[in-house]
Amino acid sequence: MKIAVLRERRPHEKRVAASPETVKKLIGLGGTVAIETGAGDGARIPDQLYVDAGAVIAPDAAAAVADADLIFKVQRPDPAEIANAKPGAVIIGLLAPYADKDALAPLSANGRALLAMEFIPRISRAQAMDALSSQANLAGYKAVVDAASQFSRAMPMMMTAAGTVAPARVFVFGAGVAGLQAIATARRLGAIVSATDVRPASKEQVESLGASFVAVIDDEFKQAETAAGYAKPMSAEYQAKQAALVADTIRKQDIAICTALIPGRKAPVLITEEMVKAMKPGSIIVDLAVEQGGNCPLSKPGEVVEVDGVTIMGHLNVPSRIAQDSSNLYARNLLNLTGLFIDKTTKTLSVPWDDEIVKGALVARDGAIVHPNLQG
Repeated sequence: MKIAVLRERRPHEKRVAASPETVKKLIGLGGTVAIETGAGDGARIPDQLYVDAGAVIAPDAAAAVADADLIFKVQRPDPAEIANAKPGAVIIGLLAPYADKDALAPLSANGRALLAMEFIPRISRAQAMDALSSQANLAGYKAVVDAASQFSRAMPMMMTAAGTVAPARVFVFGAGVAGLQAIATARRLGAIVSATDVRPASKEQVESLGASFVAVIDDEFKQAETAAGYAKPMSAEYQAKQAALVADTIRKQDIAICTALIPGRKAPVLITEEMVKAMKPGSIIVDLAVEQGGNCPLSKPGEVVEVDGVTIMGHLNVPSRIAQDSSNLYARNLLNLTGLFIDKTTKTLSVPWDDEIVKGALVARDGAIVHPNLQG
């Protein structure tokens, strides 16, 4: 069984889909690992560390994927990268299936199977394979660090002989994985933190981290969560009530961290232009949803802009801004998923196509798009 790990070619992408640690473990499972030269450079993992772990360094993508049974990527590959892949190879990565459905069909030519890490089911035994969570966790941390580096004041309260420095006030939008990590990080830095989310379960989670919860709690709020744990789209009436509460709250804040996303949909607008104008000069907004339209309509993808004295940060691919750790976690997600594919006795590839995790992540097989969310 050969596993190929390709270099990432898309802009703003520094991550890599394997680490020296996971290479050793993949080889222990019975595989051989080919790493395209330079694949780890963006994450500060030189080729030699992969060689020391037992991998072979391939000079280009074509050599890496030749005869490979599994092909690991962070982002969706270009068809040219996998043109040399054999029929029936399994390609695994963050394939952005909602963003460009038409790009999936060429990748599945010659009977290749596609598994999207975004579609890993949110069930207990798949937690160690959940790449969205592992990457969002680091994005939430990095968002607060980025905000603190841009902020013209200190984060914690400081008692000095010259007087007291007031603590920063941080408001987090969305209490999913990224939001909860943002809350925890801001609290560790000494800020006073509040947060909002439309999912009822988030209230207890936010308060358990020492932050205050801000939301209109009515009957609609109490039913605002899907079975998979995602937020449901809310009615216009609820959105208006929530917006009024948020507008009153955000005026008092120094930093706002936006993390609210709904899979396959444009990001909801949570901070309007009027709210931005009401914020204090020197305030910071970090919009982690900017690649899906943004939680603030004034955010600009890939830019840091200033509007009426408020700095709005719209960095792209925030997990890649902390590439070594995000690569290590993503590589472990792939390793844990790969463990399902290998026959423990023969140490050969044996994909359990009926397994609920595999079925949940499977996008294409035998030349056809098979995921129900992508059909029709």
